[in-house]
Amino acid sequence: MTVTQFILDQPETEFTASGGSTVRRTVLPSGVRVLTEVVPGAQSASVAFSVAVGSRDEVDGHHGSTHFLEHLLFKGTKTRTALDIAVAFDSVGGASNASTGKEHTSYYARVQDRAIPVAVQVIADMLTSSVIDPVEFENERTVILEELAMNDDDPQDVAHEEFFEAVLGSHPLGRPIGGTPATINAVSRDAVWEHYQRNYRPQDLVIAAAGGVDHDGLLELVRENLETAGWDLNLTATPRSWREQSTQQIAVEPVAKVINRPIAQANIVLGGQGLVAGDERRYAMAILNTVLGGGMSSRLFQEIREKRGLAYSVYSFNQGYSDAAAFGLYAGCSPQKAKEVIKLMLAELEKVASEGINDAELDLAKGNISGGLALKFESTQARMSRLSGAELTDGEFIDLDESLSRYDAVTLADVQLVAKLMSESKKSFIAVGDVKDDLFDEFI
Repeated sequence: MTVTQFILDQPETEFTASGGSTVRRTVLPSGVRVLTEVVPGAQSASVAFSVAVGSRDEVDGHHGSTHFLEHLLFKGTKTRTALDIAVAFDSVGGASNASTGKEHTSYYARVQDRAIPVAVQVIADMLTSSVIDPVEFENERTVILEELAMNDDDPQDVAHEEFFEAVLGSHPLGRPIGGTPATINAVSRDAVWEHYQRNYRPQDLVIAAAGGVDHDGLLELVRENLETAGWDLNLTATPRSWREQSTQQIAVEPVAKVINRPIAQANIVLGGQGLVAGDERRYAMAILNTVLGGGMSSRLFQEIREKRGLAYSVYSFNQGYSDAAAFGLYAGCSPQKAKEVIKLMLAELEKVASEGINDAELDLAKGNISGGLALKFESTQARMSRLSGAELTDGEFIDLDESLSRYDAVTLADVQLVAKLMSESKKSFIAVGDVKDDLFDEFI
């Protein structure tokens, strides 16, 4: 079992993770961090270039910049057009994409092991040398506005966005990742360029690769391509420090909000502040979510869908970040049945809080999580994401065996304590659909 705490500027780290894979980490003098996990027998690899900057880090006048960059870095560099970038990945049968989060942004690819040089060359060029062409910028403004409009047509997405805003209030994590039509329309090309220059520097960059990858070979590729882009890797800089992992007390008044739309289904989300990403109780929370609303055997699914046929989709979730989190229950149901579904969701949470779960449920949840994690880490992309996450979040690498051990250590009492905490927390209620404005009156 392996738990490795990275030292921010330690030049070299190497260890063996569960399953016999070798993990190496190199910190270059410039602050660039390169991590690899060599998976024996793998003939493909997943590679990601990431920065620990997300939508929460945007300042006034720059809101929406993170989302803009996710789009614009694929639109051309000093030496490549957007078509060149697409052709480069298509020519080797690879897949490339990007993800924007509230606390980080990643650009990644999955390719054959022999095509790793192509992936590194292209992504490095994108990340370091984007031109943010003014014409492309305005074109992408329209594209992003269409993307936001599409999301706004999805009542489930709307319900979740409204829920996070209600629970986290004015905290930066309460803002939507993609921005709003107002912020996207307001942000300028110069503001996005400033955001890019300020946050895409050697000391911000984390490169992670997993699969059929050679660490020394990857280092050589990284150095070569970053220096070709004009980065001086001989300059000394300390890597960007990890965010402080602590729970911030957010003073918000509970919200009950109904967004009336003439649609067939009511989309309901209710809950409050949850457990942050680094909370030691997160393992108990995962088991709680598995038992309460994690699958077809969960209490919410059995009580609301199977026994009563009141909803097609019903689940629970905890979305944790470095200093804030949201715990919630979701259901999509007939507007006429909405109030009954809300009562049942609250009742099931309260039941776990007051009575706990039983041994059979605990064992089932542990088996479910154990199997899910084992299958998940068959993927090189999942292993790459674990490396990136460890480096971007708090510098702690936890391998599969150690993770399973921590889940296995969770007791019935641990789960009940977390359930009680969630049950007693101040709750906000969001509904999107053809429901009455007084839907939540008896619950607040």
